[in-house]
This record gives sequence, C-alpha cells and structure tokens, in this order.
Amino acid sequence: MVSSLPHPTTPSGRDGLAALLAQPAKAVVALDFDGTLAEIVPDPEQARAHPGAVAALAALAPQVASIAVVTGRPAGVAVRYGGFAGVPGLEHLVVLGHYGAERWDAVTGTVRAAAPHPGVASVRAELPGFLDRSGAWPGVWIEEKGRAVAVHTRRAQDPEGAFEALRGPLGELAVAHGLVLEPGRMVLELRPPGMDKGVALAKYVREVGAGSVLYAGDDLGDLPAFAAVEKLRSDGTPGVLVCSGSTEVTELADRADLSVAGPSGVVEFLTELARAVREA
Repeated sequence: MVSSLPHPTTPSGRDGLAALLAQPAKAVVALDFDGTLAEIVPDPEQARAHPGAVAALAALAPQVASIAVVTGRPAGVAVRYGGFAGVPGLEHLVVLGHYGAERWDAVTGTVRAAAPHPGVASVRAELPGFLDRSGAWPGVWIEEKGRAVAVHTRRAQDPEGAFEALRGPLGELAVAHGLVLEPGRMVLELRPPGMDKGVALAKYVREVGAGSVLYAGDDLGDLPAFAAVEKLRSDGTPGVLVCSGSTEVTELADRADLSVAGPSGVVEFLTELARAVREA
C-alpha cells in the first residue's frame, strides 16, 4: 500500500481495505452524492460533483467490480449533476437513486424504477398549507424529489430553530400518510418506509456477490448504509466505512474507520485508492 493512501484507524477498517486491495475485482465502492461527491450548497439544484470526482471515479472504476452512487435524489438528477453519463472508464458505475427505488447504469444509460408510493403525492399536495399553519419561518422551502419531498431550513434566519420546530410536526404528517421522516443536514425528508441507503446497498452487494465493500457518506441518511456494512462485516464480508467530514454531523465520524475532509478529501482518497490498487 502506498504511504499517501490514508490508513483506517480501526482493525475492521484495516481488514476491509486489505481485502479490497487484495481482490479489487470483487470489491464494490459505494458513495453518497451530496456532501460526499458534491459540496452541500444552499440550493440543491445547484449542487454539482467536485471538479475532480469524475476523473477519480473513472480511474478507479475499471479496477473494481462496481462503483455505486447511493443517493436520495432521483437517479437521473444525480447522473446529470454528477456528469457521469458517457464517460470512458465509468462503465462499471451504477446510480441507485431514491434509496434504490430507481437505478441507472452506465452500460445502458437508462433508468429503471419501481411504482411510486401514493402517500408522497398526498403529502406533496398538503405540505404548503401545512407549513403555513406551522408558524412563520421565512426561508424554509420545499424540494420536489419525485418519490419523496423535502423541507429545507438552511435558508431560514434561524436554520436550526426552524429544523427543530418542524421536525415533530413533519414526523406526524409523514406517519399520517404512511411515510417516514428522514432528518439530514438542515433538511427534513418525507419518504416511503423501507427505502434507505442501507437496504439499497445490502441488496446491491448481494446482487454483485461482492468480496468486499467500501462506503463513504456524510449525513444522517448514511447511517443505515454504515449499519449495512457493519452487518456485512459480521457476516464475513470485509468492509470500510469512510466519513466525508463535516461540523454539522458527528455521528458518522464516530462510527467511521476513516474520516476525510469533505468532497475534496473523498476525491483525494479515491485517487490514491486507484493508485494503490494498481500498485498492489
């Protein structure tokens, strides 16, 4: 292993990285999008992959079984914002959008999707009036995510105050429509139950028959994926957990085998990982 590749701080992480380097062709490298491959920005529609992300992924992808981008965004949106389509070297890339309800793969360039949950349409219609009745929080806005809907507080005068004030009522609204509430970094997402990054990741790892797995994420929504990797490790599949560090969420750093400095750190890590795989 080259010295510039960061070393996991845990025994399980070191075992996982060693397994990946020993048999990269059987490894799945999975990554969140927002906050991991792309910086968090006030307007999610303006999010784009880090300038070095595609090159780093294209250098690594041909050497591993698969690279999977696991995101709550619609798959097509993540592909567009990531710049993943038609890139030489990314033939082994898939995007598991809407927590796995949608899937885009680079080989076909098409999206496959399950039927939407009816509760999302109901919440979408009710949410504007619901927020008006919940108090004056200027700057709070609704993001339409197709198979989910999200309420953002980052633009509010008091982002954390709005987040905490709305968390309980939105949780009750979600339950009333058969949905769940997923808190994130100044965002509250209402989405169908049984959809999370852990379910999507575990299903994909089984499908590929991976011999090892690496997952990188930054937010509370990535905790189920961390738990999935921990379960895989307990069942005998080595894994590595990488935290794309932020000061807003500390839970992932506490459980990670390795922490890097946000999307730029993730890109540097992927670049060094590709080099280490070639030299192993």
